[in-house]
Amino acid sequence: MSVRCALLLRAVNVGGRNRVPMAELRALLDERTDLEDIATYIASGNVMAEVTGDIGEACAQVRRLIHEEFDADTPVIARTHEQLVAALEANPFPDAVADKMLHIMFLEGEPQPDAEDALRARLQPGERIALVGGDLWIDYGLSGAANTKLTRPVLDRALGTAGTARNVLTLRKLIELTA
Repeated sequence: MSVRCALLLRAVNVGGRNRVPMAELRALLDERTDLEDIATYIASGNVMAEVTGDIGEACAQVRRLIHEEFDADTPVIARTHEQLVAALEANPFPDAVADKMLHIMFLEGEPQPDAEDALRARLQPGERIALVGGDLWIDYGLSGAANTKLTRPVLDRALGTAGTARNVLTLRKLIELTA
């Protein structure tokens, strides 16, 4: 049996550091994994695929192949279609001023128990956060992420686990593409 998943890559780019071209990645995954019906969405590391077998093993294999072929070490975080739908339904900030400023950070593992308190101390005016299940919601408000103090090192240290963020517009598209 297989399940449709979004495999979310952290911090990959089309140029420069951590360069992982999506067309080359699709070909690599098609050739060297058991993933089926592989597709990508935009160039920021969204891979949709049918996963047969253990999802964690599939993530580890994709990470290993990306490291071998593109010399980029990036966490690969999977969410099934059902998990993506549940995440959107659990949105703690339906009143956010703009969907593009509301992000969900999908976490690779369990966050540290005091993560939310540690991050709350770093919030800028207008920002809000909430840990919901295995995801961290960040509402950047009207200011956007440009002036936030919730940088990747701050988030990693407070959470104690890697994560990768997508805005709500992208989350909705991932739901559509994994349906």
